[in-house]
Amino acid sequence: MTSFSIQSFGCRVNQAEAFSWVDEFQKHGLKYEKDFFKSDLVLVNTCTLTSRADRDVRSFLKRTSRLNPNARLIVTGCFAERAADELKKFPQVWQVFSNQKKEELPAKIISLIGPTAEDSRTSYRSRALVKVQDGCSLSCSFCIIPQVRGKNKSTRPDIILQRVQDYIEQGFQEIVLTGIHVCLYGSDFSPKLTFLDLLKKMEGLKKSARIRLSSLDPRFMSEDLLEHLAASKQICPHFHLSLQHGSEDVLKRMGRRVKISDYERILRFLRDKRSTSSLGADIIVGFPGESDLEFERMFQFLKKSPLTYFHVFPYSPRPGTDAENWSPVNDKIKKERAAQLRQLSLEKNLNFRRSKTGMELDAVVVKKGKQRTRVLTGNYIEVQTPSCLAGDKERIKVRITRVTDKKTFGQILQ
Repeated sequence: MTSFSIQSFGCRVNQAEAFSWVDEFQKHGLKYEKDFFKSDLVLVNTCTLTSRADRDVRSFLKRTSRLNPNARLIVTGCFAERAADELKKFPQVWQVFSNQKKEELPAKIISLIGPTAEDSRTSYRSRALVKVQDGCSLSCSFCIIPQVRGKNKSTRPDIILQRVQDYIEQGFQEIVLTGIHVCLYGSDFSPKLTFLDLLKKMEGLKKSARIRLSSLDPRFMSEDLLEHLAASKQICPHFHLSLQHGSEDVLKRMGRRVKISDYERILRFLRDKRSTSSLGADIIVGFPGESDLEFERMFQFLKKSPLTYFHVFPYSPRPGTDAENWSPVNDKIKKERAAQLRQLSLEKNLNFRRSKTGMELDAVVVKKGKQRTRVLTGNYIEVQTPSCLAGDKERIKVRITRVTDKKTFGQILQ
C-alpha cells in the first residue's frame, strides 16, 4: 500500500487544503503516515509570506531529501508559485502544482499511482478544516498574496455545505472555516452572497457542529455580521482579526484604509457582547519607516485593548511588492520591538486564562494520551487534563483548575 505524509506551512488555508487532500487520498486507499521519513510520498504545501517561511520550506526539502532518499516529493503552494525554478535543485521533487492547479492535485496523484487498496482511514486532525474562499483582490503594499494566489474566489455554498455535512458524519464536532479573506466571501458571485449568508446556511444544517472562524478583516465586518457573531450559540467565542498595526499613519502606508477607532469599536463590541471570548490579532512590527512614536502608539493601543493574544510578525520585504524597496527599520530595533510585543501578548494571554479559572467551558478533545489529554475550549484555550474516556474529536465540558505562564490545566466533567 502506498503511504503518504503531508507537511503544511503557513496559513490555515494551506492546512484546510491539506486536510481535504488527506481525506481524498484515504478514500482511494492510500495510507496516511505521520512520519515524513517513512512515507513513499511527501506532499509539501508551501508558504512564502515571509523570508523565514521561505527558509523553512528550503530546510524541510533538504532534510527530507537527505533522510528519506526514496520518497517522491510533491510540492505546491505559494513558495512553489513564486520560486518554482528553485525546486529544480531537488531531484526528488516528482510533481509541482501551482496554486491554480491545486484542485487537480488529488486526482492527478491518484491517477499516476494507479489502483490501490480499499478506503483506509487514519486520523489526521481532530478538527475539520474547510476552505471557503481563496485569493485576494486588494493591494496592500507589503503583501505578496495577490501575486501567488490570484484574485478573490469563493467556493459555491452547496459544495461547502456538503463537505461540512460529510465531516460531521465522520464524527467531527468542530468545523474551522478558512480563507484568505473570509469576510469577502460571495462578493465574486452573481448575485452576490455574504459570509453571513454562508454562516446561516451552515447553522441550518440538520446535523451540526461548533464553528470556528479563521482570520477576520475589520474593514469588511458589517454590523449585521458583528451582531450575528455576538449572538450565535454555534460559533466559537474566538475571533482573530487581521489588524496589522496600531498606528493610522503606518496603516496608510500599508494601503489599509481603516481608523483605529473602528478597531476599538469592534473589539469593544465583541468583548461586551461575548465576555468569555478570546480576541486575537495579526501584527506586523518594523514596517518601513515605523518611527519610535508610531511603535509606541501601537504598543499602547494593544496594551489597552481587550485583545487576549496577538501573533507578531517582523516585517519581511517580499519581491514585487510596493514596500520592497522602502527605507527599512534597523534589524536590531525591529527585533527589540517584536520582543516587547510578544512579551505583552504573553502577559495579556496569561491574565485572560487566569480569569477563566474555575469556569466550566465547552471543549473538543484534540489529542488523547495514556496519562494526559489535550482539549481545546471554544474560546481557544488549550487545556491539559488527566486521561479520560472521551476520544479524539469528541465534545466535552472542562473546568479550568490551574494556570501557569505557559500551560493551562483542567478537569473533564464526565
